[in-house]
Amino acid sequence: MSKGKIRVLIGKPGLDGHDRGAKIIARALRDAGMEVVYTGLHRSAEEIVETAIQEDVDAIGLSILSGAHMTLFPRIIKLLKDQGADDILLFGGGIIPDEDREELLRKGVAEIFVPGGATQRTIKFLNAKFEEKTAKEEVSE
Repeated sequence: MSKGKIRVLIGKPGLDGHDRGAKIIARALRDAGMEVVYTGLHRSAEEIVETAIQEDVDAIGLSILSGAHMTLFPRIIKLLKDQGADDILLFGGGIIPDEDREELLRKGVAEIFVPGGATQRTIKFLNAKFEEKTAKEEVSE
């Protein structure tokens, strides 16, 4: 984990072409002082993990509305582990049924946010997860 600002990659994996929510959360995180990398539409799990590692991000946020969440989240978890990058926090949002949400949390997804939820909830979640990192930034200013 790099020092300073929280670095977050926002990804749109698979065939899902609806990116309004991803762009809204990317903008909200940026406005909250985080560094945001947005991968764009139709990225493979491999592309997302490769970019996350290259960009030295602290977290990956996936936006999935296609129904492929039970495939894509576990795939990214496995790829992160295989690359020795499983210290990168994985969270997401989208159309995800409650029973699937619980299973994804058990498999290692840190949090799932629902559409229409306040962006402040995601900001607070990330700030809490990386409190030590943001505290170091404040001290160095």
